[in-house]
Amino acid sequence: MFSERYRKKVGEIVEISARTKNIIEWGYCVIIAIVLALLVRYYIGTPTVVRQPSMRTTLEPGDRLILSRWTRTVNGDYDRGDVITFEAPTVARIDAYNVDLENPVAIYEYNPTAFGEKLSYYVLELGKVSYIKRVIGLPRRPCKNRG
Repeated sequence: MFSERYRKKVGEIVEISARTKNIIEWGYCVIIAIVLALLVRYYIGTPTVVRQPSMRTTLEPGDRLILSRWTRTVNGDYDRGDVITFEAPTVARIDAYNVDLENPVAIYEYNPTAFGEKLSYYVLELGKVSYIKRVIGLPRRPCKNRG
């Protein structure tokens, strides 16, 4: 991978020791492995643990899952009955004065700005609370209450 010598200054040839070459090659391997792991985790699948009891009988708290992100990566469409995860809203409760019943939308106020914050929040998902739910309604498709 590396030549036995390289030029440090014009006319001066410096030998690289076998140990230094070995350290550099291992460094490259570690960096490539980390980048590949992050890409797989973000675009293909990620491990998670169920924490809430809202999906009880299907998923129990403490169950370990590998979430497929392939659907989101390829086309982003979900079907009725799919089990999905999504980020918990920043504002957990909305009072009667701040709710818009015509257009109910969850409020997400946390917006990391620095590269390290974005990496740890969106890719590594450190400090992020997610909900796991089953899709029962889809856009532009009617839902019926059978109760």
